[in-house]
Amino acid sequence: MPWKTARCLGVSLIVAGVLNGLGGAMVDRAHAAGGELEIRTVDENGQLTPARMHLRDEQGRPVRVRDYPYWNDHFVFPGKAILKLKTGTYRFEIERGPEYRTHHGHFIIEPNAGDNHEVTLSRFVDMKSEGWWSGDLHIHRSPDDIELLMRAEDLHVAPVITWWNDNNHWAERGLPEHALHQYGEHYFAHLLAGEDEREGGALLYFNLEQPLAITGASREYPSPVEFLKLARKSAATPESAENGESGDEPPVNRLTAGESAPLHVDIEKPFWWDMPIWVASGMTHSLGVANNHLQRDEMLSNEAWGKPRDRITYPDPHGNGRWSQAIYFHLLNCGVRMPPSAGSASGVLKNPVGYNRVYVHCGDDFSYANWWAGLRAGRVVITNGPLLRPEVNGELPGHVFTADAGQSIELIPALKLSTKEKIAYLEVIRNGEVVDEVRLEDYARAGGRLPPVTFNESGWLVIRAVTNNTKTFRFAMTGPYYVQIGYQPRISRASAQFFLDWVTERARRLKLDDPKQHAEVLRYHRAARDFWQAKLEAANAP
Repeated sequence: MPWKTARCLGVSLIVAGVLNGLGGAMVDRAHAAGGELEIRTVDENGQLTPARMHLRDEQGRPVRVRDYPYWNDHFVFPGKAILKLKTGTYRFEIERGPEYRTHHGHFIIEPNAGDNHEVTLSRFVDMKSEGWWSGDLHIHRSPDDIELLMRAEDLHVAPVITWWNDNNHWAERGLPEHALHQYGEHYFAHLLAGEDEREGGALLYFNLEQPLAITGASREYPSPVEFLKLARKSAATPESAENGESGDEPPVNRLTAGESAPLHVDIEKPFWWDMPIWVASGMTHSLGVANNHLQRDEMLSNEAWGKPRDRITYPDPHGNGRWSQAIYFHLLNCGVRMPPSAGSASGVLKNPVGYNRVYVHCGDDFSYANWWAGLRAGRVVITNGPLLRPEVNGELPGHVFTADAGQSIELIPALKLSTKEKIAYLEVIRNGEVVDEVRLEDYARAGGRLPPVTFNESGWLVIRAVTNNTKTFRFAMTGPYYVQIGYQPRISRASAQFFLDWVTERARRLKLDDPKQHAEVLRYHRAARDFWQAKLEAANAP
């Protein structure tokens, strides 16, 4: 059955039929000596285009293909791959990130068989043409493979984690001459991203010129906040000191090719035990709401060693993903304006590079530095499937709508949506509560507009789309839009108490026998307790 595409009023629904071969035109049987099958993937202009392939044998087992970067159950290739296979029947999927249609099919290799076939990769949406540029903040793949991985996934920004606790890719080979690499016009990789992952959770560091000295740190000591402070110090430049820059603004790190980008620290998951402590420190910049527990074909349904969810309130299969979002909504309800981010952890967990990705709006002025600036400003959409291009009253996510005390603000959301999988409805979420569920047929009839939302007090709004996938939590969500009426942000008493209880419980869990070390770490927990206590005392909403 061929691909069918339905488009109306900004909706692009892609329905994949199972093809009897590559691109709907592949002969079932290949005939050449040695059982070689040559596959070429091309764009709509006939140019060879890198792609990713998932290949399985008759028993459904992944087939590991040599000569191409392979991970878990898939490999990427530069537009042409020669597969040397045993006789049998094989099933495959070919993808190139979420903006291209997925090609399914099968072929049979017989004795002395072979052939060559071409697949046309059809793009059903071009996010960058609308100003949206993609990135993945959690990549554990070889720096030698990153260019091909990015091109095969159509991923524009890829910081590669090359130092991680006691592991340092550069320990025996020296640091790269240039940390930032540009491939072609639209692909940037930074090869010195790092991760501090210990008892309290994981922090991801970006745009440093050298790894932090975290080798030898124990599960609890020193506090991760000490490394946050060290990162700020190491990222500071003489120029920033001369200009009187303070801790209120992140230090700027000078990169190659005229680029500059600030130190950026991402909290890798919302449910890590130290997350409220890191937020309270004021030294973190984004939160991994679309994180590596959301996987292409399954969920990691636990919270690892983080704060566990109530499995009655948040049942499988989507519970872990909804728990991450619930925690994030509590942060927003406390007046914390932190953008959501996304990471896949390819190279550690099963995902392909770019499965979870954050799109940042840079318009026509895309650069490495502008991408990070847009992320910091919250002009983002996170996704592992559906593709949203939102506007609210003509503004992008991250915008702050203001009004004088006593006035109200009416927001009119609108967006374009493209998706490969069925979505029952779109959700408009205000202050953590779903205020509108809009079925797609109603959304289409309304010309891509959603019902207006009125604010009589400060708060925030996001738009979310969740697919009907029952194996994994496949969704997209806008970054928040903020509303400030008068001079007071909205602070929820329940949300502030939620985090105050959290940090109190975390402090009791400290596992340090040395009294001096315990006291050094505990002071950051106490500072966080004071931060959330102050939020509770300032609360002006239920």
